[in-house]
Order: sequence, then structure tokens, then C-alpha cells
Amino acid sequence: MAITNFIPEVWSAKLLTALEKSLVYAAAGVVNRDYEGEISQYGDTVHITNLVDPTIGSYTAHTDITIEDVDDATQALTITQSPYFAFEVDDIEKRQARGTVLDEQARRAAYLLRDKADQYVAGLMATGVDAGNILAEATVTAATAYETLVDLGTTLTEDNVPFEGRWAIVTPKFYGLLLKDDRFVAAGDEAGAATRANGVVGSAAGLSIRVSNNPPDGPGAGAGKLLIAGTSIATTYAEQIAKVESFKMEKRFNEAIKGLHLYGAKVVGPTALAAVEVIVLWRARGRSG
Repeated sequence: MAITNFIPEVWSAKLLTALEKSLVYAAAGVVNRDYEGEISQYGDTVHITNLVDPTIGSYTAHTDITIEDVDDATQALTITQSPYFAFEVDDIEKRQARGTVLDEQARRAAYLLRDKADQYVAGLMATGVDAGNILAEATVTAATAYETLVDLGTTLTEDNVPFEGRWAIVTPKFYGLLLKDDRFVAAGDEAGAATRANGVVGSAAGLSIRVSNNPPDGPGAGAGKLLIAGTSIATTYAEQIAKVESFKMEKRFNEAIKGLHLYGAKVVGPTALAAVEVIVLWRARGRSG
């Protein structure tokens, strides 16, 4: 692939597509992008205004009611993350290599950018979840994994979180336990392509189940992972720039590509998240014979 045929807009679009198809914690439906347009248009920070709930009074006949001001509170969503990639292929190496080296490297870079963004959002959720919505550490087996999801869902219900669009992100081992439980509802082949996108593997206990290798470490002293459940109203995410550029290094015969990904996220509804640290009892790997 000659660098003269490189179209930055096309590669940038490919990069964005690859990112969006593979995100889990930062995927549509897990987070919202309500303020992304404002971020892109006006700069690196947008101030989010939340209204304070009005007081519900009790009316008494022939008595004046209390008139309140409409109060608000402000949170800031800021673009704070700026990972990049940059690599070059010497003309001699490219001639000897099979396939489109730059194209394959760009795909790999997109995957690594996705992984970094997901870890960032997962960490924000872990620290941003309301303290009252963090359940006690649990050791789970195939018999209790489903109940853990029920407990997370109940916690969300107690905080008046809407049932629509609820999700939970679990580890591969936790998902393996669910597969051993008849109550787990797996997605059918007809919806296979849509189901596998963004780590979605089925549903259980009123939650869309997504699998990721990036659940944060739990706060306890053990080796548990923090499973997080919630809805997209809890966290907002914004990408400001995802671009790719080509260039030639002045003192080399080569082709080079660099890419930049700017984004930020904010937990704006801590009570719309619930979490539990789980230690999965799993059959250890071993060698036979």
C-alpha cells in the first residue's frame, strides 16, 4: 500500500468503527454520549447541569404554600485522556513482508486503544459507584452466580433505576459459571452477530450480560474482581478526536502512520451503578497424563 494512496479520513473512520464495535465499558448502551457534541464543538470541557429535586410538601387548608427556587448543581466532563500510536515501515522491510503491514498494524493499534479506553472507563465506574450500592464480597460458584446478578439488580431497583437498558459486565470465568445454570438466557443464533458485538453474550436477571477481561480489581484484600451493573444514565463518555495521519521521516525511506485518540468520561449518576467484588471458584488448569 503506497502512502500516496493513504486517505486519512478513511483510516480515521476505520479506526472509529473498530473502536466502537469492540468497546465494552465505553460501549453505547453502557454509557451515554449526551454531551459529546458539545465537547467536540466548544473545547475540552463541558459543564453538566443537574436539577436538585423539589421538596414535596403537605398542603393545609387556608395556609400559604412554600415556594422554592429551582436549584441546580454542576459537574464537569473533561477530555483528559490522549493515547496515541506511531509506527513506520522501512521501504525494504515492506518489500520483503507479505500482506499490508501498515493496515494490520493500524488494526492492532485500534484494538489497543479500545482496551485502554475500556480500562479507563471501568476504573471510573469502580470509583464512582455510590458507596451504598457496593455489595459485600462474595465467593461465587455455578450455583450462586445467578443470585449475584439478582442481588445487583435488586440494588438498582431499590435506587429507582429504570429497568430498561440495564446491563452487567462480568469476567470470562463468571460467564462460564452462568453457562452452567439453566436460568441463564443465552442469545440465539439469529441475533448472533448483534449479540456478540461489544461483548454482549446474553441476558440474566433482567440484565444484559457483557463479558470483558477488564473488570477492575476489587477493593478487598483478596484476588476478587469488581463486577459492575447499571444503566447508561450513570456514566457519560465523549470522544473529541480520533484521527490518523501519514508522513515520511525526512532521513529515511519509509512510510509512517500516527494516530491520536482523545476522550473523557464522567460518572454523573452514582446511584445508577451497583457493584460487587467476586472471587470465582473455578476449576484450575492442569496437564493430563
